[in-house]
Amino acid sequence: MALTKYTRDFLDSQIDYYISEAQSFKQIMQNYSPEVASIEDATFGIIAGCVYSAFLRAYENEKRPVELDDMQEFNKLIKDKAALIKKAILE
Repeated sequence: MALTKYTRDFLDSQIDYYISEAQSFKQIMQNYSPEVASIEDATFGIIAGCVYSAFLRAYENEKRPVELDDMQEFNKLIKDKAALIKKAILE
C-alpha cells in the first residue's frame, strides 16, 4: 500500500514546518560544536528524523503496519524536498 493522501499531506505539512524552523534546529546543533563535524548535515539529519518520527506516529495512529513501498515513498518524499531543506539550513 502506498501513502494515503492524508498521510502524504500530513508529511508535506511536517516538512514545511521543519523547513520554516530550520534555523532553530541549526542553532541547537551549534551548541554541540566542535563535537559535530558538520552542523548543516547534523541539522538535516535532525529534521529528517523528526519527519520520520511523524511518519511512524501517523501509521501507529492509523494502526497500520509500515510496508516497504510506504517506506520507499517516504524516502522519495524526503529526497524530493532535500534541496529545500538544505537551502533553509544554509540561509
